[in-house]
Amino acid sequence: MTLSYRQPGVVLTDRRFTVPLDHDRPEGETIELYAREVVATDKADQDLPWLLYLQGGPGFGADRSVGRPGWLGRALKEYRVLLLDQRGTGHSTPAGRQTLPLRGGPADQADYLTHFRADSIVRDCEAIRAEVTGGAPWTVLGQSFGGFCATSYLSLAPEGLATAVITGGLPSLDAHADDVYRAAFPRVERKVAAHYARYPQDVERARRIADHLLTHDVVLPNGYRLTVEAFQSLGIVLGTGDGTHRLHYLLEEAFVRTPQGHTLSDAFQEQVQGMLSYARHPLYALIHESIYGQDGRPTAWSAERVRAEFPRFDAAKALAGDEPLLFTGESIHPWMFECDPALRPLRETADLLAARTDWTPLYDPARLAANEVPVVAAVYHDDMYVDTAHSLRTARTVRGLRTWITDEFEHDGIRTGGPRVLDRLLALVRDEA
Repeated sequence: MTLSYRQPGVVLTDRRFTVPLDHDRPEGETIELYAREVVATDKADQDLPWLLYLQGGPGFGADRSVGRPGWLGRALKEYRVLLLDQRGTGHSTPAGRQTLPLRGGPADQADYLTHFRADSIVRDCEAIRAEVTGGAPWTVLGQSFGGFCATSYLSLAPEGLATAVITGGLPSLDAHADDVYRAAFPRVERKVAAHYARYPQDVERARRIADHLLTHDVVLPNGYRLTVEAFQSLGIVLGTGDGTHRLHYLLEEAFVRTPQGHTLSDAFQEQVQGMLSYARHPLYALIHESIYGQDGRPTAWSAERVRAEFPRFDAAKALAGDEPLLFTGESIHPWMFECDPALRPLRETADLLAARTDWTPLYDPARLAANEVPVVAAVYHDDMYVDTAHSLRTARTVRGLRTWITDEFEHDGIRTGGPRVLDRLLALVRDEA
């Protein structure tokens, strides 16, 4: 059963689908997918082409917007849009500490989670496409990890695509997780340096907070244990358009004076726990490194191992000297499964996933080299989350792919400059046609 309702300027329809957990065993267990159909009110009765939106992540449900803001408003001028909650996210069958024990123990949970990568997501899309479009190919818009999925789509089922539009999400086709993080830490250091150049007062503020955390046991109101490494991980916001400003405003209200002396303020702690908790997206922490697993090697907590190769990120060493504290970026570490109450019951499951060596290939270089689907990609000049050099190397291997390389936006350009970004990319498609 579908349910339609209205918001300003749009008609929304809730859609649910049943798909196999393992597409290689279609007769086996099934899971549910949720997607929200969106169409402009004045076009609701028109026969429009479909645009499938794949969210970044992994582990995040599709955007919950109101009306037709940003890129969505631009897309609705010519498309009927399907906002898919990828398996395990949003209203689709969930995967987290509350539900995974239904699978059994950690080994069963880890086996289950091997079916939540890009290849399974692509096969989900193909399973529902006939019902949604009547069998016609659709345009896919993939943001960040959604772009990884779009690249898998071009590899596994290009016949399902009319066009592929990728924003900040052209993956390396063959890089191991270690290669990804060795490229990432220097980029993160550049972003931190740019932040301190803009807000030099934050150098001392960050050092003061780190020193407090090294000498105090701080537990946030939700039970999250705030270590100095957890504090450093707030640097993940520095890759977004407004992230440097958000971090600055957070740091400036860190301390408050009490009868017992200065301590971390309630306001600071409340904001930090919301930024650090994986309660709303546990799948991100569980399978993040597995999106790079495909060469027979374990990921083996890659970000944690590679971080040790960059001693400037060691907070204690920075404070012992006269160095600024370096924040970290998009990386998952074992200590997160000790600090975060939403992840603590899943530590053994995460360890088992990190040790796996049987990841299947996500991309087909030969098929991409023979690609016939129109493909365009926005590549951000110094993207903190997806290495620009890796993206451009992939772009050169996909036949017919056209890139728009820009430093006007950060990784979330589809959010901060949505209509302009989508306009530019769709124009590239039409120029190629």
